[in-house]
Amino acid sequence: MDKNKLYQQALLLAPLTTDEGVFLFKNAPLNELMIVANELRQRHVPGNGVSWQIDRNVNITNICISGCTFCNFHCKLHEQSKSYTTTLKEYVQKIEGLFKYGGDQLLLQGGLHPRYGLAFYKDLFRQLKQRYPQLKLHALGPPEVAHIARLEKLSYREVLDELVSSGLDSLPGAGAEILCDRVRKRLSPGKPNAQVWSDVMREAHKMNLATSATMVFGHIETLEERMQHLVKIRELQDEKPNGHYGFLAFICWPMRLKGTKLEEQVQPKLVSMQEYVRMVAISRIMLNNVTNIQASWLTVGKDTAQLCLHAGANDMGSIMIEENVVSSAGAEHSFNAEGIQKAIIEAGYTPWLRDQKYQPRDL
Repeated sequence: MDKNKLYQQALLLAPLTTDEGVFLFKNAPLNELMIVANELRQRHVPGNGVSWQIDRNVNITNICISGCTFCNFHCKLHEQSKSYTTTLKEYVQKIEGLFKYGGDQLLLQGGLHPRYGLAFYKDLFRQLKQRYPQLKLHALGPPEVAHIARLEKLSYREVLDELVSSGLDSLPGAGAEILCDRVRKRLSPGKPNAQVWSDVMREAHKMNLATSATMVFGHIETLEERMQHLVKIRELQDEKPNGHYGFLAFICWPMRLKGTKLEEQVQPKLVSMQEYVRMVAISRIMLNNVTNIQASWLTVGKDTAQLCLHAGANDMGSIMIEENVVSSAGAEHSFNAEGIQKAIIEAGYTPWLRDQKYQPRDL
């Protein structure tokens, strides 16, 4: 293969194959990948602006049966001393705090609770929206939707329709990890397979529900499986009806394994700054139909995230007023509104505040 020919294909927005992505990742100099990715960023999102967001990540419950070997946060139903479900009073306190910070969105993650079916989530969403009509709910994810569908013996579309009618505004790309069943069986034995994740997202795109796509790497996956994941995201995006949101953004981050079962089972891979920047650049090159690429400052820190803004990323994500799952496995970085804007300016860009649909907001 000729890397220069692959650069030209990418700059023409031609889709690269898994093998071509692997070749570039292994053989292309990082500075060249950054240049190509940055030019593609300007094609998708012209100008000097870098977006950021204010939201709060609230865990509905920490009870989950997915058995993820990389998660320190979850517990079993019978572990009453550790388990909890967030109460309405607690939601009110958290939402009031979110509004004081200038935020308007809750990222609600729930895991796979063995007893919480559709009625539970509909009731929760309705109560929150009745109290706070202006609140945006970026909630659950394909594994939770599939889990609810299985409990209720409903189709994914039926579940999504009910959730949207109850207040769901957008669907996160949670639970993707690596879209390869070899990996998923090892990491998350209780989660739906890669096909189910894709099928839920396909239905969401048909009904024009805004979504995001994610990838968590740096554990037991191969480089080929990373590229296969990107190709699956791209192909799924190609299927969305014209004019529908589809995947508004792609976010990848290195897995944190501190104190997890997976850390005991495997020799953890240390993802260097260079490897993360390379992964962001390759994501921009491979995902020729996804507009926004986010730098995951939470897991890689400010300096690396700033570098990613020169390697295809155009978004710094959220200040994340609250985050529990990744932090419980070793992520220690933090930002406030002033800090994230300062970081963007230091990198040579102009910050602008956005909502989940990448529309401008006033602070």
